[in-house]
Amino acid sequence: MPCVNELLPFLTYCALMSGTPGPNNLMLVASGAHHGYRRTLPAILGMVSGVAALTFLMCMGLGALFMAWPALHTALKLAGTLYMLVLAWRLVGQPVAMDRPPQTLGFVRAALFQAVNPKSWLRAVTVASVFMPTQLSLTAGALLVSLAGAVVGFPCVSSWALFGSGIRRFLSSPGRQRAFNAIMATSLAVLALLLLF
Repeated sequence: MPCVNELLPFLTYCALMSGTPGPNNLMLVASGAHHGYRRTLPAILGMVSGVAALTFLMCMGLGALFMAWPALHTALKLAGTLYMLVLAWRLVGQPVAMDRPPQTLGFVRAALFQAVNPKSWLRAVTVASVFMPTQLSLTAGALLVSLAGAVVGFPCVSSWALFGSGIRRFLSSPGRQRAFNAIMATSLAVLALLLLF
């Protein structure tokens, strides 16, 4: 079993990947601002679970598939970029009346989004290729890094939803809400295009 000192670089990497701006965190800020933390919690759990599942699959050998067929990885990257651009477009068109907030992302959609989220793929590939513990069996190692990454990731992504929830009062007027949606949508679109390269 790896000791904490051996896991520290891995845990630090997971904290950095979970806590820095990315598609998941931008969507959580928007959801927290519109719905509050409690109603955003299913999306948080979905994202964390989706990343854990993707990491587990990558550690179990999905990476070999991408090595054999690089076009598959490129296709997923393009699909992820297009999906983020669609989400950005929909965010701009969200209603601004506080009595009709946009629909929450939900657990299933948030989990499935990880399949096309380039940042989640980058994290999963890196974990599988750099941080897999060699002292454990393949399955045990994959489970360890997937679950440990989820434990570290949960508070990191939660902080983004809490930030969104904290600025909720600022969005009390339709004009401010429209501006916030435009900023979040633009940020998501720019990030989607940057992840493409």
